[in-house]
Amino acid sequence: MAETLMAASNPDAIVVGSGATGGVAAMALAQAGLRVLVLEAGPELSAKRAFGSEPLNSLKRLANISCGRQRIAANHPGYWKANPELFVDEQRNPYSTPDDRPFLWTRGRQVGGKSLTWGGITLRLSDYELKGASRDGHGQDWPIAHDDLAPWYSQLETLLAVKGQRDGLPQLPDGEFQEPMPLTPAEEHLGRSIRRELELPLIHSRGFELSKSAQTPWPRSCSQGGALAIALASGRVELRSNSVVSHVLIDRASGRAEGVEAIDRQSGEHFCAKAPLVVLCASTIESLRLLLHSQQQSGLEDVSGRLGQGLMDHISRSCFFSIPDQPAAGSSELSGAGSCFIPNTLESRDFKRGYGLWCGIQRFDPPQLLQRERGSAVGFLIGHGEVLSQSHNKVSLHPERRDAWGIPIAHIDCRWGENEQAMVNHMGQRMEAVVRSAGGQIKPLADLFVMPLIEPLVQGSLALSPGAAPPGYYIHELGGAPMAEREELGVLNRWNQLWRTPNLLVTDGSCWPSAGWQSPTLTEMALTWRACDHAAAAMKRGEL
Repeated sequence: MAETLMAASNPDAIVVGSGATGGVAAMALAQAGLRVLVLEAGPELSAKRAFGSEPLNSLKRLANISCGRQRIAANHPGYWKANPELFVDEQRNPYSTPDDRPFLWTRGRQVGGKSLTWGGITLRLSDYELKGASRDGHGQDWPIAHDDLAPWYSQLETLLAVKGQRDGLPQLPDGEFQEPMPLTPAEEHLGRSIRRELELPLIHSRGFELSKSAQTPWPRSCSQGGALAIALASGRVELRSNSVVSHVLIDRASGRAEGVEAIDRQSGEHFCAKAPLVVLCASTIESLRLLLHSQQQSGLEDVSGRLGQGLMDHISRSCFFSIPDQPAAGSSELSGAGSCFIPNTLESRDFKRGYGLWCGIQRFDPPQLLQRERGSAVGFLIGHGEVLSQSHNKVSLHPERRDAWGIPIAHIDCRWGENEQAMVNHMGQRMEAVVRSAGGQIKPLADLFVMPLIEPLVQGSLALSPGAAPPGYYIHELGGAPMAEREELGVLNRWNQLWRTPNLLVTDGSCWPSAGWQSPTLTEMALTWRACDHAAAAMKRGEL
């Protein structure tokens, strides 16, 4: 029998997860006057411990890889830049896949979640993505449009001090931006070249720079440097770390959520937390696992039968290149704001939906002694494209295996289809054309830089493979509990409520009916703010 947690705040709402969406949920609910309990599965780290330092981070990586604790996370380039403490112990947090269909699931379990490793790119979705089904007949439109999200997009861009430029592109709506960071000389050259030769735009990236604010050791791009900090400062929010949520408690008579059952990560003791409103912000696959386990344990009802179906990621392909005879750039950071984009600009007969190309040139050059081409500008292109929602790409619970806390692990079955393969082939052709237009040449990284220490590692990197990396690689998991216009078509309504359990909200990436091509975090945060504002107002009226 689980002990009932009597929070000092007697919460009106429970938020599961403290990352990008969990922080926004706590902030929005607190600002509406509600008392909020935030449950986070991992520990609370100081900023110094969270970010660590070299060479200790490198030593920890090698130790964790050699003993099997982080072999999946090591496939992602971001792992090699961050403190490995920000990635889960894969032995205590396992998952399964079919033998022939790998899925690279990268996770962070600590206060702040994956916001601590977020690159900080903030792009809005347009109606081109939100209403894609009406255009090409695949899947379903979102039950909302860009105008429904615009106020929350604007509030977030202002709150987070997003840098960018208003470009007037219908496929990438403008926002509330601070002055953009300058492009490098070679990026300016590339922009002129592709406009002239290919009639393609190149825009300043929209996002965060690397610097931290003077008031906090946390960067703006993480929860502790933004929404979660605001939430905690309100005095209405209690944060309980090391609390692994098992499932949502459902009253079988009314269908309403009563709270959650959780497990203390360190002691293993079970406890219940009760509140009139529950908001799941645990990340896409974790929230799906919680919902599926809630079906088993509490009788949570999904009328559509689509819970767990339609898992998506973004399909990705990348290359490195050099452009000869370019002027020196000086000091130019590579960040969410310090880079550029070639946004989705095409309608193709070969595939449905579209993709964008993220680009950086002269932003990661090593000392001249390690450069193989003096006077050349080195850059990268990374394509990320929309993956179609397919019912066979799904998350389920493994019938036998459990994690370290006795909760059924996720079984992930996901593969690229013909549409994705056609898209990634087009990406490769487009990248070649872009580089060629600027007088450059695509080359292996080892032909551009002398890398005596890391060459054995990068040579086998999935990021440098000629085709698409497996699903999960891009860390943009989406779908599985989609919003819809009617309950037979999706798990959630347009306000992110379960149809038969309206006091249970799901606002992270799992609620997406389709993926778009843009980095999803800003949209996830906007959806969360919108849904929580609506729920808080309904509670005050006695309607929820």
